[in-house]
Amino acid sequence: MRVLAVDPGDKNIGLAISDPGGIIANPLSILPHISRPMDAAAIAQIAVENQVGLIIVGQALSDDNTPTPQSRKAARLAAAIRVQSDIPVELWDESGSTQAARAAVITLNVRRSRRGGHHDSLAATYMLQTYLDAHLGEGHTTPW
Repeated sequence: MRVLAVDPGDKNIGLAISDPGGIIANPLSILPHISRPMDAAAIAQIAVENQVGLIIVGQALSDDNTPTPQSRKAARLAAAIRVQSDIPVELWDESGSTQAARAAVITLNVRRSRRGGHHDSLAATYMLQTYLDAHLGEGHTTPW
């Protein structure tokens, strides 16, 4: 089953998708943030087009695992996606995904002038891979 990851931001929304087996995460695209209902509708449409069975929305929690203003926005986006789609939606801790994406871009020797915009889909990819890895394990071949 394919999984779609959503990394919500104030300006852009990073998207990543898994392979059909739900093992490997890949960057998909970046959506410009417009409004919660329009963002949710676009995400739901992309999920349908890609035959996704689960949508995860990144939610950064504070150091003591309590909600932050940004994580509350992510929860509201997840609720809006649920209204737009019958596909299950889960929240997943995305803490550290942006820093991991920045580090990956630097490691790949991407010039500073070309780094903008890559972080959103790479952060979603990192977040999705952590989700997939956490749900595999102990001899399971698929997370479900």
